[in-house]
Amino acid sequence: MDSPDEIVMPATRMHSTSDETTKLVDLVLEYSRRRILSDDTPLDKPLSELELARLAGRTIDEQGIGAAKALALFEHVLAPACITTDHPQYLSFIPTAPTKAATAFDLVVSASALYGGSWLEGAGAVYAENEVLSWLSREFGLPATAGGVFVQGGTLGNLSALVAAREHARLAVKQSGTDAPARWKVVCSAEAHSSIASAARVMDVEVVPVHPADDGMLRGADVRAALDEHGASVFAVVATAGSTNFGIVDDVASIAALKSEFDFWLHVDGAYGLAAMLSPLARHRFAGVEHADSVIVDPHKWLFAPFDACALIYRDPETGRRAHTQHAEYLDTLTETSEWSPSDYAAHLTRRARGLPFWFSLATYGGNAYREAISSSIQLAQDIAREIESRPRLSLVREPQLSVVVFEHEGWTRDDYAAWSSRLLDEQRAFVTPSSHAGRPNTRFAIINPKTTFEQLVGILDTM
Repeated sequence: MDSPDEIVMPATRMHSTSDETTKLVDLVLEYSRRRILSDDTPLDKPLSELELARLAGRTIDEQGIGAAKALALFEHVLAPACITTDHPQYLSFIPTAPTKAATAFDLVVSASALYGGSWLEGAGAVYAENEVLSWLSREFGLPATAGGVFVQGGTLGNLSALVAAREHARLAVKQSGTDAPARWKVVCSAEAHSSIASAARVMDVEVVPVHPADDGMLRGADVRAALDEHGASVFAVVATAGSTNFGIVDDVASIAALKSEFDFWLHVDGAYGLAAMLSPLARHRFAGVEHADSVIVDPHKWLFAPFDACALIYRDPETGRRAHTQHAEYLDTLTETSEWSPSDYAAHLTRRARGLPFWFSLATYGGNAYREAISSSIQLAQDIAREIESRPRLSLVREPQLSVVVFEHEGWTRDDYAAWSSRLLDEQRAFVTPSSHAGRPNTRFAIINPKTTFEQLVGILDTM
């Protein structure tokens, strides 16, 4: 008969350490170990809702189906219906390629019951995250006093930065005694990420899109014309450091030079591309980033962390804190202190310590390993671009700057690209989706995984 200490009450069953939970944890850890150490995880592909309903059936009821059955359903039915984003031949959108250390430590973060919103509750986690943010700040040429926070992704990072920028502009207007504009405006490239327009809708401000040159780069002369036209209503200019579609870096230096004549906040959206500043092959492209008032970069893209993490860094962190600190009686113990609370620096309150997997990986392998891994993708992009140029019916849309290679097949329609893309995925050869530019269909390789090889890419081209 069980002793009183061994009796698990119904209300505490899910939270107790028992034979049931011990077996459950062992099952999950063993699956995780197999997945993390696997070198041949399939690319996999989505299934229809009808097919998933047939294969998985009803998974939730009042009594529970048990951990073994639930995990088996995930491993054999649900997971294979998700494309493996860290597969070397996942070449669409912007992939992810977390290091083994970062992925493993993500388990530790979840297992440790950490809260990453305040220094009071998570001082150790915040210290480690801040060390990473300081390292990134140095790499980007920002002052030693720069700082920020890890948020969910680039969309929230851009929104939070622009909210801080507008608050900064509002304060300047108030202090000067001048009238605020009828409508605040943000200037950016017409090829800027869609999250800039999304942030503007949320903020109820206007986007002034400026068409870049044929090479895709936004330059100071183009921005000057917009600033001359819209004047003091422009509170921020967004420069893109690695566009999602092409990997193009705006001429940040010439845009930053305008700050001596015009009063605006310079935000650099480097969600994908800013990581390339770590590589000697690309660092020269980012001149001027050191003058930014805020920047973002997503470690879950080209800094090899798992989903989801965006580093938002302010030149002057107080501008972020002034814009985002939430005030309530129950928060007074947190807000009435000088301690660094990450919740004060973005449009969030509750937060996971999402920067820790990146911290662990960076601390484990060191910065040089990152430089070499990023450089390998940049070099591979150049190599495959030359291969594309050598093929009679293929042509580059633009010369790659970083690790995105966009190209066309002579005579192909969007339907041709779509059929080819579907065939590649059906055959589990690669995930390469159709794209377009200026109304013309094309396709692209987004290369960030150091395990992607030239031979793999050549094999994909051969299928065209």
